[in-house]
Parts: sequence; structure tokens; C-alpha cells
Amino acid sequence: MSAYVIIRIKGQPDVPPDVEKTLENLRLHKRYHAVIYPKDLPGLEGMLRKAQAWITWGEINKETLAQLLEKRGRLPGNKRLTLDVLKEKFNVNSYEELAEKILSGEVLLHKQDVIKPVFRLHPPRGGFRGSTKKPYGAGGEAGYRGEKINELLLRML
Repeated sequence: MSAYVIIRIKGQPDVPPDVEKTLENLRLHKRYHAVIYPKDLPGLEGMLRKAQAWITWGEINKETLAQLLEKRGRLPGNKRLTLDVLKEKFNVNSYEELAEKILSGEVLLHKQDVIKPVFRLHPPRGGFRGSTKKPYGAGGEAGYRGEKINELLLRML
């Protein structure tokens, strides 16, 4: 089993109401927000398809997920995610172990209430390689990009 990381790459203006609701359901309220959902979540594929012009997504790997948790993981009250909290709440000793549990499906980031489910990112260093108006397959940035999402995510940490 693996997980999708979903990043919103376009902002608020001119979003149709149905797409706005889908992005809200995915918890992607602002540009450069990222969320992580298990790949086999019912209804997820349909939501991704509906909002594909505003988001990009792909399979996250363990190393990238560990870095994301370490650098951008937040607790309620905007406190950093520390190793002490990991030991206490999840019974793991490192960000890598927690990343493994998330990818195996033992910990569902969108269901637990210790870590905030939304990660706030920077715009990508070096900018987007293509246009945010085109799909990834046509030389743009939007839509499904598979394993390549990890490269983009590392540039946004």
C-alpha cells in the first residue's frame, strides 16, 4: 500500500463552486498546501479527477515523507512536530519510522488528531518547470505525476 501526496498549485480566483467544494473536502484551502491520503481511499480518485486543473499529485516515497514530517509537520497551536511527541503519541523513535507506518496504512494522517493534516509549503525553489495551466503530461504542472512528485516536494520544503 502507498499514499498520495496532493499539492494545490493554483489559488482562489475563478474556481467553479463544485471544484471549490472538492478542494475544501480535500482540505486544500490555499495555494501550496499539501495533504496525504492513502491511495485506496474510496472516492479519492473522483475528487482528484474533478480538481485536477488546480492540483498535482503522485506517490510519495518514505524519505520524502520523513523530511516533510520533520520540516513541515505541525501540532495544533502551530508547534513543531518533535521526536518527543513521536515517541509519546505514535510509539516510534524517528520520522522515518512514522513515515513507514503512514505508508503501510497503520497511521492515517487524515484521521488522527495529533499532527495537523495540512502541510504548508513554500513555492518551489527555481519555480515551476512548466505552466500551471497545462496538465503534467503536456509539459505543464497540473494533474498526476507519479514518482516525480517527490522532486517537486523537495523543492518546496
